[in-house]
Amino acid sequence: MTRWIDDWDPEDEDFWQRSGRKTARRNLLLSVLSEHIGFSVWSMWSVLVLFMSPQIGLGFTPSQKFLLVVVPTLVGAALRLPYSYAVTRFGGRNWTVFASAILLVPALAALFFVQRPGTPLWVFLLVGAAGGVGGGNFASSMTNITALYPQRLQGWALGINAGGGNLGVAAVQLIGLLVIATAGSTHPAYVIAGYLPLIALTSLLAALKMDNFTAVRSAPGAQREAARTAHTWWISLLYIGTFGSFIGYGFAFGLVLQSQFGATPLESAQYTFLGPLLGSLFRPVGGLLSDRWGGAKVTLATFCAMAAGTGVLLLASAQGSYALFIAGFTALFVLTGIGNGSTYKMIPAVFARQAEESVTSGHDATAAFARARRLSGAVIGIAGAVGALGGVAVNLVFRSAYGGASKSGEGAFLAFLGFYLVCILVTWAVYLRTRPATETATEQRTLAEASRG
Repeated sequence: MTRWIDDWDPEDEDFWQRSGRKTARRNLLLSVLSEHIGFSVWSMWSVLVLFMSPQIGLGFTPSQKFLLVVVPTLVGAALRLPYSYAVTRFGGRNWTVFASAILLVPALAALFFVQRPGTPLWVFLLVGAAGGVGGGNFASSMTNITALYPQRLQGWALGINAGGGNLGVAAVQLIGLLVIATAGSTHPAYVIAGYLPLIALTSLLAALKMDNFTAVRSAPGAQREAARTAHTWWISLLYIGTFGSFIGYGFAFGLVLQSQFGATPLESAQYTFLGPLLGSLFRPVGGLLSDRWGGAKVTLATFCAMAAGTGVLLLASAQGSYALFIAGFTALFVLTGIGNGSTYKMIPAVFARQAEESVTSGHDATAAFARARRLSGAVIGIAGAVGALGGVAVNLVFRSAYGGASKSGEGAFLAFLGFYLVCILVTWAVYLRTRPATETATEQRTLAEASRG
């Protein structure tokens, strides 16, 4: 049965306490589950490539393996905008059912080919591209959840939704570790098989328990308006540095350890899950810190720390220190999580400040803040898509570094360091430069409102 809820007003406190909170929580939990499984399928190739060796008849080069993790990252990034739009067209429940069920296609295809000796690279590239559909789940899920919660709870709800989804990267890598530790490095099919019943169960629960909301349909057209706003692209650039690093490092970490230090599949898998796990758990921390000090200040501090962490990787590479390399990368994952939260917290603050300035100029307050909320939702979708493209860039840079004659990642780390310095400059110049006192006071009030929302 197709359920549409028309009279949805989460800002009405009586409605929210009477029935809205329970309905929103139910949809949020299932949305997190679907997004979590989507992230796992999307990042599954970061695990499967660790199994690919001459032992199972799949002796690909490091360059070819990096290409195998680039393709799903690229497809997932490209699908985020259409997925964000689709949920406004077809409804949260209907699209979640589809987005969950379609994950069976790449999972079954991977299960069929991953242990067939002699399978050519192009087949795996096609299967990996199909796995990119899991990357689109984030955008549709975030767009749907934005409309379900009152503004004072949106930060919390989006943090739970995004963090729960990001944990899918760590979950599939942990499963890969368990398979390697118990069954050995010649059974990649076991990783995939464990997800088939979860995909089916998630699709069924979404069909039975989720709802469609007409309130979500207010979003179409907002993406075009947001695309004409400069802040959309500044924030997207910063999100490349935070989420692009998170997803890019998450996909590549195991291969980097194998290429840089000759680590075995078991040695690689012991550490690959830890970084994404910590990065996901620290994402809400970035939001909480931003509630206190402001998203721009936390983002600036995060990029400074990420630049320092990249310096640690350069030092570890020069000294050949495996322990220092692991420590530096783990710190970077934590920082990307904090930066993901703080960058997203900047979005409502920026547009709410614009709305307040518009009201001060004599415009209607209701229309101004409605536009701010509409644009905030649209920018979340655009920044998510652009940020995921950063993961593609990270893996292409790693592929170039480790596929060359030097077999060293130092060139890649220097490139990342340069980009983090650009992000530091942009954050300071666009969002933290000294402004007139009246504008600064307005921003402080806006940040206070955003922290409650």
